[in-house]
Amino acid sequence: MEDLAKRATQMAAFIAAHKADHPDAPVYGFGYSNGANILASVAMTHPELFDRIELPHPLIPWTPPPAPQLSGRPVLITAGQRDPICPWPQTQALIDWFAAQGARVHTDVHTGGHALVQSELQALAQLFA
Repeated sequence: MEDLAKRATQMAAFIAAHKADHPDAPVYGFGYSNGANILASVAMTHPELFDRIELPHPLIPWTPPPAPQLSGRPVLITAGQRDPICPWPQTQALIDWFAAQGARVHTDVHTGGHALVQSELQALAQLFA
């Protein structure tokens, strides 16, 4: 958790600086596995930094506080129901949390494990199009 907090702080600072340098450019967040964990943590604490968020195979083992600023923001969460690294119940809880914030949650869930599958890549392409 200490490392996650450190990485999230670093990412938030990096994205904030990018937004300051390019105020009219949209910011799309994408992070896979541990990168998704870091991105989700940043989005939970600094939702204003991202225009769209994609989280393939995230693992968030805590219940975050409310983040109503995520309302209306597109969020794609993809996962494998047999992922040995990111257990499905925790991914479902994260999906439910983003939905409760009012985010426009899209999902692509497959019966496989931790590897990305073609349908996830297609969903990502649609989100970022």
